[in-house]
Amino acid sequence: MIHQFILAAPKPGMTAQEFQDYWVDVHAVKYAARIPQIRKYMVDTRVETGADLGTPALPHQGIAEIWLANGEEQLASLQTEEFLQGARLDEPNWAAFWQTIVVDTTAYEVVPGPALAKGQDWVKLTVLMKRRPGLDLEEYRKRTLGGYASVVGATPGLRRYLHAHTVDGAYVFGEAGFDSVEQLWFDDVDALKEALRSPYFTGQVAAARDEVADPKYVFSLAVKENWIIGPEAR
Repeated sequence: MIHQFILAAPKPGMTAQEFQDYWVDVHAVKYAARIPQIRKYMVDTRVETGADLGTPALPHQGIAEIWLANGEEQLASLQTEEFLQGARLDEPNWAAFWQTIVVDTTAYEVVPGPALAKGQDWVKLTVLMKRRPGLDLEEYRKRTLGGYASVVGATPGLRRYLHAHTVDGAYVFGEAGFDSVEQLWFDDVDALKEALRSPYFTGQVAAARDEVADPKYVFSLAVKENWIIGPEAR
């Protein structure tokens, strides 16, 4: 299954709150959720922690997480009336589409958590990563699910941990923008802040990350989940 991440930013003149409200309450329900190939769909809305990774910080105020069965269904979804005459046409009403980042991935659950459910109040950190120069892609994938994942998985307060590798198709015509996306779940914003500022995260985790990732291309957003379709696939 393809686990797609779409990072979006507000159009000029729209506040972050207006942007998030429109995405969750209007665009997601009225347009995107009607695309029949989408199996699961979530909108993550950004929360401020003061500890996001990356300089300058990403301007994006939310992430769509979309699950599709395979590449064929993904292609078909982009040719539907629901996408072409619905979701796509609505995008300029709320999003700065020229800033959108899309990463298609294959996801791996490193630290399993409780069953997913609507209404959970957990907060998660989503991190975009690009491998460091000179590191082979296959080696990067091996290490991010091996030694690196073991270090991250021991982060204090961590409830669930996912690491998702960018699909092979993103490299057909050159390098992908990012090589993976990882997500770390915590009980709440305070638990997330405490973890990010802990000696373990700023020490061991940061050192392990620097061994596999280019620090110039590591960015994060802390978000809260809003299930639109799911967590059970339709």
